[in-house]
Amino acid sequence: MKPIMILMMLIMFFSLVFAVWGIQMHAQVTAEETRFHNLQSDYFNLDKATRDGAATGSELNQQLVEIQNFPSELLRLKLIGVGKILTGIYVLLFGILIALIMMPMRLAQFMKSNKR
Repeated sequence: MKPIMILMMLIMFFSLVFAVWGIQMHAQVTAEETRFHNLQSDYFNLDKATRDGAATGSELNQQLVEIQNFPSELLRLKLIGVGKILTGIYVLLFGILIALIMMPMRLAQFMKSNKR
C-alpha cells in the first residue's frame, strides 16, 4: 500500500475517533441532566430549616455542593463534545483538501507514464 493511502486512512480514522468521542459526550448529557434533576428534587423536597441546619461536611451539604457543580460539568460535556465533533469534521476536511491537491499531481504522473 502506498504511504499516501496510509496517511489518508489515518486522517479518516482520527476524524472518526474525534466525532464519535464528541457524540458520546453529548449522549452523556441526557443521563447527567436526569441525575441532576433527581438530585435537585431530593434536596429541595426537604424543608428549608433542615437544609439550613445541616452540619458542615454532612451528606446534605455535600449534596448541595454537587448540585452547585453540576451545571459546569454539563456545560463542559456539551462544549467539549461540540469541539471534538468539529475537530473531527475539520480533520476530515483537511484530508479531503490533501486529496484534492494531490489529484492533479497524480494525474500528471499518470499522463507522463502513458506517453512513454
